Amino acid sequence: MKLRDGMWLQAQDIRSEYAEEVYSVTELRLTLHQDLEAHFDGVISVEVTHWKGACNPGPHFDLFPGGKPETGDIKVMKNDDSITLSSGSLSATAKTTNHEFDIRFHATDSSKELTSLLNRSVGLAYTPVPTNPLQTGDMRDFHHYIFTQTTLSVGETVHGLGERFGAFNKVGQAVTLWNADGGTSSEQAYKNVPLWISSRGYGIFIDTPDKVELEVGSERSCRVQTSVEGQRLKWYIIHGPTPKEVLQKYSILTGRPGKVPAWSYGLWLSTSFTTNYDEKTVNSFLEGMKARDIQVEVFHFDSFWMKAFHWCDFEFDSEMFPDPKAQITRLKSSGLVNKVCVWINPYLGQASPIFQHAATEGFLLKRKNGDIFQWDLWQTGMGIIDFTNPKAVEWYVACLNALFEKGIDAIKTDFAERIPTLDVQWYDSSLDPRKMHNYYSFLYNKIVYETLQARYGQNEAVLFARAATAGTHRFPLQWGGDCESTPEAMAESVRGGLSLGLSGYSFWSVDIGGFEGYPPPWIYKRWVAFGLLCSHSRLHGSNSFRVPWTVDNDDKSEQGCSRTLAKWTALKARLMPYIFSQAQKAVQLGIPLSLRAMCLEFPDDPTSWFLDRQFMFGDNLLVAPIFEESGDVEFYLPAGQWTNFFTNETKRGPGWFKEKHEFDSLPLYVRENTVLVLGASYERRTVYDYSKDVEVRLYHVQQGTQAMLVDKEGNAIGTLEVGPDGNLIDQKVLTGNWKVIDSPANREARS
Repeated sequence: MKLRDGMWLQAQDIRSEYAEEVYSVTELRLTLHQDLEAHFDGVISVEVTHWKGACNPGPHFDLFPGGKPETGDIKVMKNDDSITLSSGSLSATAKTTNHEFDIRFHATDSSKELTSLLNRSVGLAYTPVPTNPLQTGDMRDFHHYIFTQTTLSVGETVHGLGERFGAFNKVGQAVTLWNADGGTSSEQAYKNVPLWISSRGYGIFIDTPDKVELEVGSERSCRVQTSVEGQRLKWYIIHGPTPKEVLQKYSILTGRPGKVPAWSYGLWLSTSFTTNYDEKTVNSFLEGMKARDIQVEVFHFDSFWMKAFHWCDFEFDSEMFPDPKAQITRLKSSGLVNKVCVWINPYLGQASPIFQHAATEGFLLKRKNGDIFQWDLWQTGMGIIDFTNPKAVEWYVACLNALFEKGIDAIKTDFAERIPTLDVQWYDSSLDPRKMHNYYSFLYNKIVYETLQARYGQNEAVLFARAATAGTHRFPLQWGGDCESTPEAMAESVRGGLSLGLSGYSFWSVDIGGFEGYPPPWIYKRWVAFGLLCSHSRLHGSNSFRVPWTVDNDDKSEQGCSRTLAKWTALKARLMPYIFSQAQKAVQLGIPLSLRAMCLEFPDDPTSWFLDRQFMFGDNLLVAPIFEESGDVEFYLPAGQWTNFFTNETKRGPGWFKEKHEFDSLPLYVRENTVLVLGASYERRTVYDYSKDVEVRLYHVQQGTQAMLVDKEGNAIGTLEVGPDGNLIDQKVLTGNWKVIDSPANREARS
């Protein structure tokens, strides 16, 4: 929210009061208190409080789930005009003379100032404007906000804040962190994460699930204003200095991303939302895919596995599924698919016979007068599961386990954004309804994910989740929500994936072809190429099928939809030794596997902070999706030697390049100093022995270049390393009929 009207005037109906000077170590004038606390190397929290006696109800983010690290090298140093708090590589220095308000956050070695809190940068605001301080004796008619304004330096860019589909650089934007079902073409987001990363080598995590409003250079062009309604505002400043290190430290605060099993990286095929689900249709789809050499790993039943408007009572529609367990068993035993997923949500329509049972037992959210909270938002008389009630959780878990007994392996956790805040009474009455709005997605996904873990194993649980907030990256994976079948929506989805990756999420997917509408063949094929180079790949739509032959009238040519999908699915299968190894590293560091923003790999290249139409897949592969039917594409290569994966042609960066591609290729470039391990050319599976019959490609390697090999559980089994002669030192980890291919340019360089 904007608090001022330009530089000199207050905004209409707003009265702001500011911290004017540092009065003592932690106390600031105007009875506003600011506390700085060092936590561990490179992390300092800032908490601003007006009235300390105000309650601070939950829910609160689940911080340090893996345990709090040692505080490390923490120092407090005073001199004549300032006091400095240091936490390893990060320091905060506050001036204590001349009645100034001046707090600088900087590298402890003084190599760089990161940001600061200066004049009129910390304060409180009332609306409407009280004309007399006595009026604030009754706060029921006033809204009270706490705000801070951190400075933006010349040329500084800001990124993250969840899955945002607008401009990649957030400077100039007003951003509201409030989960909403807004599609991918608006300022709203399904996944609002209060973390932003700066190109100056730091990040800021805002420690509240409440609605947070940010003016990112949009009220004062040289400041990021953060405001929240209430008496407190706390955030952590995280020093990198690289963005990867910021995310790694953020994962200490909020938890590391969960691991997902190897099978989940294969192709997922959905029934789509409103299409026919009968067994004959499903089998015909899967048989058609097999006949076209397209391996499907997971089949997904979307919402109509239940009766319409019974969502979500966990009861199979008996007309469509007379014996669901037997049908799922037949599906798997056919060999056409290995895993089955179903769609759920955290709501319950009153048309379901189960609604009254859930209401009577107290499983549903209530109004303050004791009524069940219902509204007609999406389905008539919809109730909402109250996950603060342990009995409701127990019932929900039992429903999930009943699905697993029928053969369900994975769950799509849809919705969870439409959580009311007015006239609601949670079972746990100590909770703040406004804070519950975003936090609900954390509870929902946590319950489902942990139930899957209990059933299938710690690293075998897989979600396809839409709503999220801070910490939900621990329950992978997430997908990008309802996009249209247009090139613009594909670009929106790329920006959303990049932004979420910079918010601590390792795994992300998208509805290939777009969810809404009927993709023309060229959009479908360009999206297939992009979608199979996301960490996870799912064909899904609304009221039209996404099997390729329905898109282009079964064009059987090499450039038709079926052959295009077959080629890209096969390529992802071959890439699995690389993908699964890189996935373990991504989880360890708390960084995205794909889509990985270019600035994570090349933070010292200023151009990398503006690239929103390309990404890295792991450390070594650069991907530039194509948004034109003609196949024309322009992309940027950072400094170094890059090799075209398909042609072995090389280009040297930094620089911009233009290419034209058919549907079976795109700019896929391999970074220099890469040992790339590929599965055999015949592989179509996702799960196999990643050290057997492999092809090892060397790209402009130097002594010491390495590649870690993992087994199909993700455990390290060995490392391939390049020796002084440019060849692999030890090949014992490789089995079967493996081969090493040295790139032509690499051989020429050594000769």
